[in-house]
Amino acid sequence: MIETLLTPEELEIALRSIGAERYHNRHPFHGLLHGGKLNKGQVQAWALNRFYYQSRIPMKDATILARTEDPDLRLIWRQRIIDHDGNEGEDGGIARWLKLTDALGLDRNYVLSGDGLLPATRFAVDAYLHFVRDRSLLEAIASSLTELFAPAIISDRVAGMLANYDFVSPTALAYFEKRLHQAPRDANFALDYVKREARRPDQQHAVLQALRFKCDVLWSQLDALHHAYVAPGNIPPGAFDPVRLSAMDR
Repeated sequence: MIETLLTPEELEIALRSIGAERYHNRHPFHGLLHGGKLNKGQVQAWALNRFYYQSRIPMKDATILARTEDPDLRLIWRQRIIDHDGNEGEDGGIARWLKLTDALGLDRNYVLSGDGLLPATRFAVDAYLHFVRDRSLLEAIASSLTELFAPAIISDRVAGMLANYDFVSPTALAYFEKRLHQAPRDANFALDYVKREARRPDQQHAVLQALRFKCDVLWSQLDALHHAYVAPGNIPPGAFDPVRLSAMDR
């Protein structure tokens, strides 16, 4: 627990130090993904499971909108939903992610159904939704601050995947191009909000814990992927099995 009130600048330093230590760019699975060390089935498993997280982001943001009485905050925050759901014939992030799973050869109806998800993926993402619904609005907004650290991992991902996988194209990775400017915009707004509204030591402590929680949500999803599809390769019953799927296609 923080005993002494941090200045806004000190709070930002503390938040960024959490990202430096805990953000999922440090997870071994990402090293394998970006370094071209995964086979197509393993990349499919990553994209399939990550879609569930992507599909729940606008639901998370709608929860935040419903909880705030400030129309100015709602006006700015609702752009996040548009970014993911699209607007007036323009694709959003969810549609662009589905283009990635299409390009990887996954049946779209299967992806949308969620039938092949790892149980840990569902539990982690749903826990994030519950956190945003049940904790304070300040904590809910603070949990989005993992976006502070997204641009670096996005750049590494696009460069690494294009260099190492012949089944991935720039068109398939179009989702990430948009996020390179959306994520910093969103993160800077949320950071300013948190620095301004966390006025007591207990609030600052809660903000830091919220970011740690969100980092754990992201990290646990990669733990599950690594355990199921890399080592020891223990795929839970009912989850996507690239070997079985390939055999069925033959």
